[in-house]
Amino acid sequence: MPRRLIPFLLSLATILAAQSAPEVEITAEPHHHQIFANDQVRVFNVDVPPHTDTLMHWHRHDYVYVMLAPSQIVNAFKDKPAITMTLRAGDVALTPASFAHIVRNQDQPFRNITVELLQDEKLRHSTYQWDAERGLDILHGGTREILFVKDNVRVSEFELQPGGMIPEHHHAGPHLVIALTDYELRSEIAGKTPTISTMKANQASWIPGGYTHTLTNSGHTPAKFITLEFP
Repeated sequence: MPRRLIPFLLSLATILAAQSAPEVEITAEPHHHQIFANDQVRVFNVDVPPHTDTLMHWHRHDYVYVMLAPSQIVNAFKDKPAITMTLRAGDVALTPASFAHIVRNQDQPFRNITVELLQDEKLRHSTYQWDAERGLDILHGGTREILFVKDNVRVSEFELQPGGMIPEHHHAGPHLVIALTDYELRSEIAGKTPTISTMKANQASWIPGGYTHTLTNSGHTPAKFITLEFP
C-alpha cells in the first residue's frame, strides 16, 4: 500500500467510526479521568495513548483545555466533517458546547486537562466586569499573562522563579488553579500567619474567593500554573 494513503485511510476509518459509534457521557469515557468536581466545574485528566481512539462522547458544557504535551489528532465530530489538529504543549483554549466527538490520537501521547464550565449559560449572561481582559504583567521574578476572558471566566498563565512574587492582589470570587510544574508557594494575608501550599504537576485545586494576599515561590524550582478566575 502506498504510504501516502495511510493517513487518508486512518482519517476515513475515524469518520466512519464517528458516524456509527454509540455516544456516551464524558464521565463514562475511559480516557477522561475526573479529578475534581463541584457545582461550578468538572475537571478531567485526559490521557489517550498513540494510535488510540476515545469513545464517541458528549461535551454538553463549554470547556477550557490545557495541553500538557504536543500531539496531532483527528477530531471526528458526530454529523460533521472530521478535522486534523496539531496541538502544542501549553496551548489553552475554550471550546463551546454542545457536541459529541471521537478523538483519534495519531502519534504522541495526547494529554490535557479539561475543565467543564457547569454554569456556562449563567456565566455567559454575567455582567461582572474584570479590571483587565488581556495583557502581560512583569512581576518580581516572574510573569503573569491574561490569555483570554470567555464565558466571563478569566484565564491566566503564571510563571514564578524561585523567590519570585505576585504582589498583593484581591480574589473577589473563586478560582481554579492547574499546576503545570511541581511547586511550593507561600501565601501571606495581612495580619495572619503565612501558609505554604504545594502542588504536583497536572493537579487542580479550587480556591474560594474573598481575600487579599501576596504569593511567593518558596520552592527551589520554577513554578508554572494556569488560573481560571470566576466572577
